Amino acid sequence: MPRPRRSRRTWVTIAILVLISITIITLDERAGTHHITSGLKSFANDVFSPVRSGVNAVVDPIGNFFAGAVNYRGLQEQNNQLRATIGRLEEQQSGANYTQREQQQIDELQHLPFLPGISKVTAGVTSYQLSNFDADIQIDLGTSRGVTTGMPVVGNGGLVGVVTQSYRNSAIVTLVTDGQSKVGVVFGPATCTTCWGISQGQGPGQQMNVNLVQPNTALSKGEIMYTNGGQGGALPPGIPVAKVASYHQVSGESQISIHVTPTANLSELAYVDVLLWEPSA
Repeated sequence: MPRPRRSRRTWVTIAILVLISITIITLDERAGTHHITSGLKSFANDVFSPVRSGVNAVVDPIGNFFAGAVNYRGLQEQNNQLRATIGRLEEQQSGANYTQREQQQIDELQHLPFLPGISKVTAGVTSYQLSNFDADIQIDLGTSRGVTTGMPVVGNGGLVGVVTQSYRNSAIVTLVTDGQSKVGVVFGPATCTTCWGISQGQGPGQQMNVNLVQPNTALSKGEIMYTNGGQGGALPPGIPVAKVASYHQVSGESQISIHVTPTANLSELAYVDVLLWEPSA
């Protein structure tokens, strides 16, 4: 199909104008012809202005696209560098916060309000050993510092657990939330003859139960329960163990259903005190 005559005429016109522009540029570069070419350049600029505008309208977006594609990699690299910098700053801040918490725990261990007359050693927590039902921590002191099995371990707030394995320079502490942990507790006024029970762990992160509390025993939410010194004197009396979270009594049941939470913060232990206490003492 033959191309329309008007279209052919347009392309011929553009070709002629391009040829004229090249000729003007060539003449302009030669000395002595500037007074001639200056007028021609002005004329060419007027003629080409509409054409150049149309071409720029098509070419500029394409150029911007490729420029953006080239610059994208640079922007991406800058973004990655910024993310890395932010990550380092967050790590530094986290480390500073952890160091602050460590120092705070050490200071708090020096001023525990309970059991002031019992000798103790401060140990660092080296690892957590948690599962669905078991809850243990490892500390960096052992028999070489007098730490033996059965000794109570405390932190700010109260009882953390009991030493269940001891080696020369380390020991394993079973937390009060461990599924096998049982601690005799007492609460309420000293004149109450039924304010006692057994705290039973249910696993890390879970509330503990307190069993064997007789029906109609007075209780209140938030009430603190302490070691009662029972169980054959396995633990000294007066250490805070747990706080009452909820309770309810069902008619006909032989005991009150009680749920408690540890008074010690077991999730962020950095240092603990091992009480150098044995039942024979």
